Amino acid sequence: MNIDISADEPVTLKEIDLTIPTYGVAKPEKNPMFLEDRVYQGSSGKTYPFPVTERVFDEKHDKTYKAVILENKYIQITFLPELGGRIYRILDKTNNYDFVYYNHVIKPALVGLAGPWISGGIEFNWPQHHRPDTFSPVNYYTKINSDGSKTIWMSDIDQMNGTKILVGFTMYPDKAYLKVDETFSNPTDLPQTFLWWANPAVPVNENTQSIFPPDVNTVFDHGKRAVSDFPIATGEYYKVDYSEGVDISRYKNVPVPTSYMAAKSKYDFLGNYDHQKEAGLLHVADHHTSPGKKQWTWGHGDFGQSWDHQLTDNDGPYIELMVGTFTDNQPDFSWLNPHEEKHSTEYFMPYKAVGAVKNATINAAVNLEKDGDTILIAAYATSVFSNAQVILEKEDEVLLNEKTTLSPIETFTTTIQNDQFELHELTLKVLDQDENVLVQYTPEPEKIEAIPDAAKAIPNPKDIKTNDELFNAGQHLEQYRHASFRPENYYLEGLKRDKFDKRINDAYGLLPYRQGLFVESEKYFRRALERQNNHNTNPVSGFPSYHLGLSLEKQGKYAEAYDAFYKATWSADTKSVSFVAMAKIKIRENDLDNALKFINQALLFNYNDLTARAIKAHILILMKSDQAEKFLKDSLEIDNSASAVLFEYSKINPDYLDTLKHFIDTRLNDVLDLVQLYLETGQYADALSALNIYEDDNPLKSYYESYIYSKLDSQEQVLASAKLGASLSPDYIFPNRLFDVIILEYMQNINPKDGLAPYYLGNLYYDRRIYQKAQALWEKSVKLDPDYAMSYRNLSIVYYNKTNQPKKALEYLEKAFKLDPKNARLVFELDSLYQKMNHSLTDRLAFLEKHLDLVEQRDDSYIQLVTLLNETGRYKEAYQKLMDRIFHPWEGGEGKVSSQYEYALVELAKQDIANENYTTAIEKLNRALVYPRSLGEGKLPTANNNVIDFYLGYAYKQINDTQQANEHLRLATQGLEKPSSAMYYNDQPSDTIFYQGLAFEQLGQTKEANGKFHALISYGEKHIFDNFEMDYFAVSLPDALLFKDNHKSLNVIDCYYLIALGYLGLNQVDKAHTMMDKITELTNNHQGMLRHCSFKKFSL
Repeated sequence: MNIDISADEPVTLKEIDLTIPTYGVAKPEKNPMFLEDRVYQGSSGKTYPFPVTERVFDEKHDKTYKAVILENKYIQITFLPELGGRIYRILDKTNNYDFVYYNHVIKPALVGLAGPWISGGIEFNWPQHHRPDTFSPVNYYTKINSDGSKTIWMSDIDQMNGTKILVGFTMYPDKAYLKVDETFSNPTDLPQTFLWWANPAVPVNENTQSIFPPDVNTVFDHGKRAVSDFPIATGEYYKVDYSEGVDISRYKNVPVPTSYMAAKSKYDFLGNYDHQKEAGLLHVADHHTSPGKKQWTWGHGDFGQSWDHQLTDNDGPYIELMVGTFTDNQPDFSWLNPHEEKHSTEYFMPYKAVGAVKNATINAAVNLEKDGDTILIAAYATSVFSNAQVILEKEDEVLLNEKTTLSPIETFTTTIQNDQFELHELTLKVLDQDENVLVQYTPEPEKIEAIPDAAKAIPNPKDIKTNDELFNAGQHLEQYRHASFRPENYYLEGLKRDKFDKRINDAYGLLPYRQGLFVESEKYFRRALERQNNHNTNPVSGFPSYHLGLSLEKQGKYAEAYDAFYKATWSADTKSVSFVAMAKIKIRENDLDNALKFINQALLFNYNDLTARAIKAHILILMKSDQAEKFLKDSLEIDNSASAVLFEYSKINPDYLDTLKHFIDTRLNDVLDLVQLYLETGQYADALSALNIYEDDNPLKSYYESYIYSKLDSQEQVLASAKLGASLSPDYIFPNRLFDVIILEYMQNINPKDGLAPYYLGNLYYDRRIYQKAQALWEKSVKLDPDYAMSYRNLSIVYYNKTNQPKKALEYLEKAFKLDPKNARLVFELDSLYQKMNHSLTDRLAFLEKHLDLVEQRDDSYIQLVTLLNETGRYKEAYQKLMDRIFHPWEGGEGKVSSQYEYALVELAKQDIANENYTTAIEKLNRALVYPRSLGEGKLPTANNNVIDFYLGYAYKQINDTQQANEHLRLATQGLEKPSSAMYYNDQPSDTIFYQGLAFEQLGQTKEANGKFHALISYGEKHIFDNFEMDYFAVSLPDALLFKDNHKSLNVIDCYYLIALGYLGLNQVDKAHTMMDKITELTNNHQGMLRHCSFKKFSL
């Protein structure tokens, strides 16, 4: 493309309909999902109140999206607000290069927290990784700026915790970069956590390299649980042996799914480069606020190719080059205090013909490298710099000083010959014509640096020495949203040791408060104050007083709350939010003068607090002040999507109501945020007006409406709205806010015949781990509405998981299915419960076959069907079922389909061997080594095929192919060195050691064989009494299982199994069968036991 760099061309911004071939997804599950123990990206994988989508489709259709395009003469950027606000495509027009991965189809896979996720472009992850609504629309608006730039603003409010993101994407007329401004805010009254990882995907091939800053010599895994040197890895990382020294910055050298994150860097850039196309992507941001620098790959191999196939049709592999703001690892969350906001800015840009960049700014990028006696110098600029200077110095000696024009089109490159000095003695500078430094780089001398230690798990509470450490541990677990370690265990241990510990009481009190247990929380805040005020009634921190005020306010004790808030204004950390709380109380009392005084005090300390601004505007309008409109305009300059500000402005100019509806009229969660503000200030007419912005029927809307009418003394409408809410569909109604507790408690009093209000409140309480309240409410719901299936289903979860009543759990789940016989998820859950309760394999199989139409709607049910076919000896049917379907595994959940594929083919091959059909057996076993694409899984290069190789060795021996027999037996001896617990998809199962022993035995290496068998027995006997503990650093356990496993029992079963295999190997068959009988007493569906219960050694 011919581009005139001297021409003045404006930025264009246009909204278009963009048609993209799109693969469909199923409707989200209407069943509430209480995934308490799910691990996702190293932190909690809970999804409530989001519905989960568990199926994606294999058919594509053209779909039209509302796209927004920013374009100048250098780059063109396409945004898709409908899909999480992601950037879909960025094209460098100067060389027609897509410098982020351009996926020509929308092809969701089950990677996101709530299901569907797509690859390509740039995904912006907040407030946790792979944002919960990555596949959902976000709000946006556009703005033309006075300097000729144009901005797309996007905003979103997190349904889980109520934080808000506002992101501005700005393009300038003469700059080859995109500027991204982020504002992270917490409009709630409680501290919240968040992270921000911008996630650009870049295309990769044999010639691509990730360009980390030159000072990055160490990288961490998730949670800093493992560490590797970089870029040349020399140890084991992700179970791959890199001991020979492997450059893991090169995509082609990383064979398995791998994450790595820079341990630290003083540089402000991250990038990638295609050495063949001589082009790449750069990201630039201040490393003080954006320290996160990460690469992720599916791996260069069959496993990665399988995921490529899941996510695109023809666009091939990619890697993710993630950049973290206020975070340097995953998970690594930061705090936002109540009404706090944080800001950051980052830039994305293309570059070309520079090579491996050594430093970059938003203006320019440089490379400086030495090859023998030749020194390469390269410089690229993001805009036109005429008469720029490229200077290479050695101390005071100028080795090169060239004037040149730098631009997004013209890259400067040159070489000089010199063998008199080392690179670290040089400094490369790029100056503009006024001698301002655009970028510079001084290589650091090579030196040996200590490799940081990997992180260590937090000990159990009783093993921690001090209360200070217990407090820090609890805070960490809260902050990082840990999936299995509970902060309350650490706080309660601290309170056992010191009942009045100020910090722990204050921290622990917030836990019941967040659960809606306001009275319970009050006593802990009062204890914190008792200790804090023991010698000093004027403490440095006001948080205990502020938290007490919140608790009292929620209990309707406004006078006491006012006093607590007022005391909290004495401390800077709670001054602003306490003045806001006091202003709300004064509005409720119609004391507008004091309300205005307090809200002005709040804004003195927190100018951008949009909640405070909306309250001030409300007061000014009530006081009929002529300052209101200007104040509202100024507030919208901060955030044009601020709902409460827009609502107040609509009282002056009704046009702003249309703007507000554009943002929130289809988003009940956002509407209720607005309604809650007016309920908290006692402005019930405004609350009703705000509620009516949401025009669809919804039970929660009607319940809120009833509550508001009660405050307006409209008694007839109170009951009418309550009855309407009770009559509406309960599908997808998952209450989550603290004010919902107040509303739903009220509804049970106003309409005691409503069976759904207690059901909804039970959902909320169960999600917050208040199990007894949830149980009581669901039992109440069943009595009031005995025909509603979901209350029975939820009670089955309580009875099985919490009250140890498995028979009752089953009774209630069967009742739920009887009431809702088309609910495919209930079939899966019922079979899972049948399995845990040891129902016969044939009965389970008959149940699934009876409901085959529902089974076929879900991969997990279908896999259960295939597994049961294998376990009942119907291997041919199992194999055919596998071949009849295209599977879509969850990320991290791979192995379920492929294991049944291998199992069926190995068992069929064993039948052929028994019938002396050795050639047919060999064909099946070789088939088992290769996964068809339809399985949705690829094979990891680290996977060993001990079982398959052992039987191949035997079959080849029978046809007198000694060479092949010995080769496969040798392969069968390799793999896992010693038994271990297999938890993740890439863990090698310990029973493969049994086949290693058998292979050694058949190769005549009896000593090695017996060593393997004894290792199995020793491991089983040593670990059979272990207490199970979840891996503290677990990264991905995606199973959406509602009924909890008995991990202690599973460990016992696993140990019996390994002991049995060891005895089988040693020909102590009676002892082996004794162990298998013990397994059978505990479970009838241990597939390994079923395979080996009639095992006989082959005589080779």
